[in-house]
Amino acid sequence: MVHAYWMDQALRMAETAGKAGEIPVGALIVDDQEHLIAWGQNRKERDRNPLAHAEMEVIHQATQKLNCRYLQNCRLYVTLEPCPMCAGAIVLARLGMVIYGAKDSKTGAMGSVLDIPRSAAAFHRVEVIGGVQAAECQQLLQDWFRQLRLTKKTAK
Repeated sequence: MVHAYWMDQALRMAETAGKAGEIPVGALIVDDQEHLIAWGQNRKERDRNPLAHAEMEVIHQATQKLNCRYLQNCRLYVTLEPCPMCAGAIVLARLGMVIYGAKDSKTGAMGSVLDIPRSAAAFHRVEVIGGVQAAECQQLLQDWFRQLRLTKKTAK
């Protein structure tokens, strides 16, 4: 399945982010011809930028590479359900589809807590597929947070 292949690639980005001290979230954008357009990961800590979510990074890269502000013929793969900020950017960029791994029960904005793409305020409808390789995506996050708590506890 094509979604599993691209989610594997996003998981690799997430692992790299985790090793760099970031919450392990990876994302990438492919076009309708299956060409990889942009890839990235969370960079909030490294860049000291609260906007440097993986989704924001790849949307910016893709619009620059394609020299277009709309990405309607593209799919975004991300390991964690997008937050409200990222979901808003996804709608504004008019992405054709979003495929995510793990649900986010605290800040998920594509069906879990909020559903921004289906809200009355969304002028563009984005097709959303959640739960692709959800177990692997969730496990990566749980392991990373478990290690973070252990490191903080040991440091005390």
